[in-house]
Amino acid sequence: MLQHVLDEKLNAMNPRQREAVEYTDGPLLILAGAGSGKTTVLINRIAYLLSKGLCAPYHILAITFTNKAAKELCDRIDAMMGSDAFGVTAATFHSFCGRVLRAEIGVDGVFNSNYTIYDTDDGQRVIKAAMKALEIEDSTLPARSVQWAISRAKDMRVGPADYCKHFGRDLREEQIAKIYARYDAALREANALDFDDMILKTVELFENHPEILAKYAGRFRYIMVDEYQDTNPLQYRLVSLLSSKFRNICVVGDDDQSIYKFRGATIENILLFEEHFPNAKVIRLEQNYRSTANILEAANAVIAHNTQRKGKELWTAGEKGEPVYVKRVNDDFEESRFITETVQDRVVKGAKFSEFAVLYRTNAQANSVERYFVKSGIPYKVVGGFRFYERKEIKDILAYMQVVNNPRDDLRLKRIINEPKRKIGATTIANIENIARQEFLPMLEVMRRAGEYPALSRTAPALMEFARLMDHLTAQLERTPLDEWVARVARDSGYIAMLELEGTDEAKDRINNIMELCTSVKQYQQDNPEGKLSGFLEEVSLMTDLDQMGDEDDRVVLMTLHSAKGLEFNYVFMIGMEEGLFPSQRCLDDGEIEEERRLMYVGVTRARKCLYLLHARQRMLYGRTQFCMPSTFLKELPVLVVQDLSPKTAFTPSFGSAPPTKNTAYGSRTAASPVRTGFAAPAAQPAIRKAPAAPAAAFNFNCGDRVKHKTFGAGTLLSKTPMGSDFLLEVQFDTVGTKKIMANFAKLTKE
Repeated sequence: MLQHVLDEKLNAMNPRQREAVEYTDGPLLILAGAGSGKTTVLINRIAYLLSKGLCAPYHILAITFTNKAAKELCDRIDAMMGSDAFGVTAATFHSFCGRVLRAEIGVDGVFNSNYTIYDTDDGQRVIKAAMKALEIEDSTLPARSVQWAISRAKDMRVGPADYCKHFGRDLREEQIAKIYARYDAALREANALDFDDMILKTVELFENHPEILAKYAGRFRYIMVDEYQDTNPLQYRLVSLLSSKFRNICVVGDDDQSIYKFRGATIENILLFEEHFPNAKVIRLEQNYRSTANILEAANAVIAHNTQRKGKELWTAGEKGEPVYVKRVNDDFEESRFITETVQDRVVKGAKFSEFAVLYRTNAQANSVERYFVKSGIPYKVVGGFRFYERKEIKDILAYMQVVNNPRDDLRLKRIINEPKRKIGATTIANIENIARQEFLPMLEVMRRAGEYPALSRTAPALMEFARLMDHLTAQLERTPLDEWVARVARDSGYIAMLELEGTDEAKDRINNIMELCTSVKQYQQDNPEGKLSGFLEEVSLMTDLDQMGDEDDRVVLMTLHSAKGLEFNYVFMIGMEEGLFPSQRCLDDGEIEEERRLMYVGVTRARKCLYLLHARQRMLYGRTQFCMPSTFLKELPVLVVQDLSPKTAFTPSFGSAPPTKNTAYGSRTAASPVRTGFAAPAAQPAIRKAPAAPAAAFNFNCGDRVKHKTFGAGTLLSKTPMGSDFLLEVQFDTVGTKKIMANFAKLTKE
């Protein structure tokens, strides 16, 4: 690489970035704030090391967390230096360990270099086999829960023999210890490793064989680790061993963005870096190249309330920008309408749909926004999760509803016949299908009469019991409000009990999603007082129509706050800013408010130009209405950067509570200065949910009419289908193609 090219790149960097690039002697912690250009620093640092002749490419190791990040690192190094960078190792933790293990794992004679890597599904099959051998039923101890427990134990370097000593000796833990022992033995016999073993076995290899450690620690003279705040204790041990000879370990991270404790990450790795690596240099990258000054001031003020942090303050040379908008809404119904109308207004003024993101704490919150976007024709995509009606648990409960609505729906019946498990095997299902086809009956009717068919005699009791369940649910539909009936379906079918038995956080989220389905049904009833089950299922069919979503690249993005890390958008809506939701009640109960505040900081710093923070007086979530108080985090915003869009009532939150003057736990820096305090008053009584939209009779357009939509422009009305108190419209727009939208939301005018 020509020296003048590197000099140009260094001259374009700010002083702190350049200092981080040019510091090459000993441990280095780069505290890289959001949007501070950390990837550029890493690339230029590698180029600097090579151009100055401090080492050969072979001696550089860069570790990332994702294959995508590793590829980006390699591509940018290649683009910058070409063949001069050939030999630099850029890899994830797991892929690097894989390279070491392929070469070295045979030294102990337990595994050989042809080992197999078991993924999550492979591991579950081994666990289920162990449970069967031990006569432990999956119904009493779910295999998924056992797999999580084993993974946790490996991260903590606890083997099967010490499992009970570490985690307790109740019946459940003793059973897990026995399964763990068989699982461990089965992997050894199969010459197989799971994902947790990849790092664990590499660390053990280095610790037990000094000559192997010397080989790798002697090779990598400069080691760089990205996203260091997301590392766990085992990953820390790995990089400390690798850097033990030359001590040129450079880690890049942001303690204020440590949000993955639930995955095993420990913030202590970055907070205690200087203790782990004596005489370490610390460089703070605080100049932000992403967000406006007002957004950064809001982020700084909120995160200053944390005590477990190194301390830094983001700033920008850019414009002050729009204020941070805070809005109180009556409920999630109004919240979704405000988002929809705001997106439409800004798109009309020139913005693209892809410039918008809606961020939320839990997946279930997306449901209401999705409903509004679909009805309004706004293209969107869900990132980091499924669209609400595509989630397995939602599809399963809907399948029960669809079979009640249409007993001849054999496709949906086959979906739920073993959800939860009823020991009805594939052969039995095939026999039911054959009989149904021969006698021209729906499969459900064959199951009712299972005792009459010799081919079904062995499983007849289970089949007839399932048929009785469906008859029971059908009878209940006649005398139970629709939303309560859906909850009964989930409960009486055994589906909720199945998830409760799993006991994992994922299972709890799935239960919450089912309760959110009840919320959707309740909203449907409020909008359509005469609506029936068939009408709701018809509306859901619109929700799952993927063909009318517009341009693939121009969609509003919906995602959880955890999924948003590393991304950025011009316009960001953070919804559900309510105590108990964000911060979540679980984190409040467990004393994890600081991790929740870091998640708030991540959300705020995703916004480039404009940030909306929305909170509701009441929210229907997980099937029940909750009266809400504004989030603690809203009260921590500096009043001078906030514009309150709420109606002026006593419910308005107080902005600008003063942060602490010192970070007591790791207080190497003084927190931001106190800001002015806004006003506070007792909360008003929650408002009642708004009345349903105007009846369909008010829509007086005919097929063939030329119409105009505020966002999509002019088009031709192709069809209109009555749906409850509304019409489903199909419009061929001149510029964006055909879209299906709801009349009450579309607000069409004649061209």
